[in-house]
Amino acid sequence: MTLATNEAAQGREAGSPGSSSMQGFAAWFRKRLLWIALGAVLVGLAAYLAVTSMSGTTDPRAMSARNPAPDGAMAAAEILGRHGVALTTTDSYDDTMSALSGKDHATVLLYDPRGYLDQFQVEDLTEFADRVVVVKPRLKTLNGLGPGFRPGGVIPEGQTVVEPACAVEDAAAAGPVSAQGSIYSGPEVCYSSRVDGPGLYAASEDGRLIVLGSTELVDNEHLAVQGNAALALRTLGNNPDLIWYLPGAKDISASDTDPTLSDLAPKWLAYAGPWLGVVTLLAVAWRGRRMGPLVFEPLPVVVKAAETAEGRARLYQDARAVRRAADNLRGGTLTRLARHFNLGADATKDSVVDASARRLERPAPEIRAVLIDFTPETEGQLVQWAQELERMEEEARSR
Repeated sequence: MTLATNEAAQGREAGSPGSSSMQGFAAWFRKRLLWIALGAVLVGLAAYLAVTSMSGTTDPRAMSARNPAPDGAMAAAEILGRHGVALTTTDSYDDTMSALSGKDHATVLLYDPRGYLDQFQVEDLTEFADRVVVVKPRLKTLNGLGPGFRPGGVIPEGQTVVEPACAVEDAAAAGPVSAQGSIYSGPEVCYSSRVDGPGLYAASEDGRLIVLGSTELVDNEHLAVQGNAALALRTLGNNPDLIWYLPGAKDISASDTDPTLSDLAPKWLAYAGPWLGVVTLLAVAWRGRRMGPLVFEPLPVVVKAAETAEGRARLYQDARAVRRAADNLRGGTLTRLARHFNLGADATKDSVVDASARRLERPAPEIRAVLIDFTPETEGQLVQWAQELERMEEEARSR
């Protein structure tokens, strides 16, 4: 009686509505587990991207103050901020000029590897900023700093540590650095690869314009090597405000008119062009030949055979027609030998070879190798072969 009662109670529990709904939900969840997992991953990724874009704490560009990667410069920016330097990052020329307004003592770090800024924009930056530090500039950027700065090559690959070897206070205090990059000449030069040569650090006499020839002096990967950190921090931290400027494509100055050929031509062409024209006229007057009046000569003109042969030989020599000259020499020799042996006009090569062998008392294969089979390939071989044909022909005539 008790056993039957328990079985009935279990049957009622198994058939309850709550138990059925739980089993149905579990079955539905198992069937759609993959799609639920993919949806969760997508939602998490979207949330991460949204937070990252809104925060703006990272920047993948090289030498960015918000880039923690090895080629970024976040470490130097963080250290400068902890020492009281107010850092402002900009990515356009207008924002940079706005940040400079009202700041009498501000340093601008400019890194423009693609050359977005023109010479006049760089000149404006140097005019309004108290100090401008340019990292590895291109020639267009370098021209905006003034005529005192010029490129000078690169640091040799085998030279890993460079001594300051100058009287500039920041470089002398920083000591030796380790970096590979471009070197520049200027009024004040430090970290030169040779005595009195261009170096990794070039500055104006008043120290307002500074050129660093390598990003390794500032980037995260090499900041802790040798005196790189000391040089970077002393160079960028002399003023209470630092504007970290990385130009972009929107800084390219647009022009309403296309440049003309005169605009694209180098400036020295205006002086060299007329001079080259004068030199060309003098060369034409010197080397030009004055053609006289036409001379009428009665035809036909008699030309000596020796002149014709000499002229044809010169043409063959100028054209390096060795085989063509050899065929003419062979044909002439065979014709003269056939005439000398009275073989007739229809004589063949073999008959000339047999007659020559009998008259010269030599084996026919030897005569044939010289007269028929041999073909010179160079001018030297042609001359030697022609001399041998001449000796053979003279010997045949003497007998």
